[in-house]
Amino acid sequence: MPTVKEKVSEIVQAQPDDSSFDEILHELAFTRMIEWGLEDTRQGRAIPNEEMQQRMDSWRK
Repeated sequence: MPTVKEKVSEIVQAQPDDSSFDEILHELAFTRMIEWGLEDTRQGRAIPNEEMQQRMDSWRK
């Protein structure tokens, strides 16, 4: 399993050479958010789409 430093390096290296600092930070943050979401799903902390739709519908009332 790669280290955090190796993962970050892979993400940075995959970006185009003309990427801005902000674009690279955005990609790193996006990747981290995906990892958090996947971990939440594995730990049973996710809400099924149907339930979330019901919650959102109730907010509109």
